[in-house]
Amino acid sequence: MSVPSEAAERPTVGVVVLTQGTRPRDLDRGIRSVLAQHSVTLDVVCVGNGWQPTDLPAGVHTLGLPTNLGIPAGRNRGVSRVTGEYLFFLDDDASIPDPNFLIEAIGKLRADPTIGLLQPRVEDPAGIESPRRWIPRIRKGEASTPGPVFSVWEGAVLLPRTVFDATGGWAEPFFYAHEGIELAWRVWDQGRVAWYAGDLVANHPVILPTRHADYYRLNARNRVWLARRNLPVLLVPLYVGSWTAIQVLRWSLSNRPALRAWFGGWREGWRGDPGPRHPLRARTVWRMTRAGRPPII
Repeated sequence: MSVPSEAAERPTVGVVVLTQGTRPRDLDRGIRSVLAQHSVTLDVVCVGNGWQPTDLPAGVHTLGLPTNLGIPAGRNRGVSRVTGEYLFFLDDDASIPDPNFLIEAIGKLRADPTIGLLQPRVEDPAGIESPRRWIPRIRKGEASTPGPVFSVWEGAVLLPRTVFDATGGWAEPFFYAHEGIELAWRVWDQGRVAWYAGDLVANHPVILPTRHADYYRLNARNRVWLARRNLPVLLVPLYVGSWTAIQVLRWSLSNRPALRAWFGGWREGWRGDPGPRHPLRARTVWRMTRAGRPPII
């Protein structure tokens, strides 16, 4: 009887790195951090969103999209170009400092099959204090504390490919913002949990999300679309209403221009087409509620 080789026993990982080609040094660092991973077999594609990737390390496939399709659609296009039991998504300004990251993350998925998605702790590579928004919990606690979550920071995410396929993939109509919430919700709807691995680290520079010109508009539009696509009918107004109240309290006195832009997106969310509707099952809503976050906040 033949003995399986070490390479044959390694987990296989399809890696999708998304970029617009505007950060070549960051992109190179991120790709090389993936290629440096130990004890896994990799299939890596660099997706250029409106850019033809060039000057990449050997062994990296490329996919140049003629126009910028948005972050979710760009990631989805890359999935079909890679093989692997697992899928790892990495943004071009993120990197993985530990060469054992992937094998340790996969070890967690294999040890607990209820985990359907894993997001690591995020730290700035220069040592700048990380913003609390990178901890995807209402009650933030310590950044190193792991646990189930209901949204994810999308810059470095690992899933079994079967789970990703069952979710339907990233929400393409969103273009930017909140696609990580929908993906986490749909992982929960598969009977799994989204997991924040506070003991594993990805690097990403601290950059204000408001650098995007449409930040406020797309955040509001996609909040409404998130509810319209994923929630049972009775929960849609509760979820949108709670977030509307939160934004009014945040900005009505301190940032009225942001609030006006936000309400512009809010109206667009009700008028526009959010794409296919796949409401969460009642048992998923109950599981999420028991785990600490009903999908109304």
